[in-house]
Amino acid sequence: MADHVQSLARGLAVIRAFSAAQPELTLSQVARATGLSRAAARRFLITLADLGYVRGDGRLFALTPRVLELGYAYLSALSLPEVADPHLERLAAEVRESASVAVLDGEDVVYVARVATARIMRVSISIGTRFPAYCTSMGRVLLAALPPGELEAYLGRARLRRLTSHTIVLPAALRAELDEVRGRGWAMVDQELEEGLRSIAAPIRDRAGRTVAAVNVSTHATRTSLQAVRRDLLPPLLATAGRIEADLASLHA
Repeated sequence: MADHVQSLARGLAVIRAFSAAQPELTLSQVARATGLSRAAARRFLITLADLGYVRGDGRLFALTPRVLELGYAYLSALSLPEVADPHLERLAAEVRESASVAVLDGEDVVYVARVATARIMRVSISIGTRFPAYCTSMGRVLLAALPPGELEAYLGRARLRRLTSHTIVLPAALRAELDEVRGRGWAMVDQELEEGLRSIAAPIRDRAGRTVAAVNVSTHATRTSLQAVRRDLLPPLLATAGRIEADLASLHA
């Protein structure tokens, strides 16, 4: 076909090579799955990485949430919003607070599912909203799950700005906080993104135990004390994360 753009078709074939069953691929696997030579596959992967759609550590490559911009291919592979939505509705109804799911994209968290009960932030949150990962509960859960090398790279490039008087801005202090998050399995942030906003988050893991997203509940500091957040919001939040994980596992079994 005269109007067929072969390079575009090949680039999309590289993206489609990744799936829920194979979220990470080597260069050889990409070449084999697409029928491209190793040299051609490498050029496409480098281009997609430069554009932010693919990440790699030198050996393994994977899609990033930026593929959302190409028709939600990333989330379609995971079916994450469809799986999470009913659980978020149940959680929000139980605790009477807003609940969300987000993924990590570069230095930000990106909201992919949300059930809001009341607006408690100055900005309106919707699907696709981005916030800095370092000062959000979901961001800390996702950062704590990064391999050590990726976390150090993040800490080396992230601009830790003081958004409120509570925001952690020292890399050493953030690293220590992430160690605690990793150890206890959840994160709580008290008014670091915005004054008055408290949130608590838990990881969502795939069948292999890898953290693929985070789920959180947010509340206003005048309405819910830190003790109440741990006592009243954490147990249903952890239960919700477990139910989402179970549904994801059965979907991809």
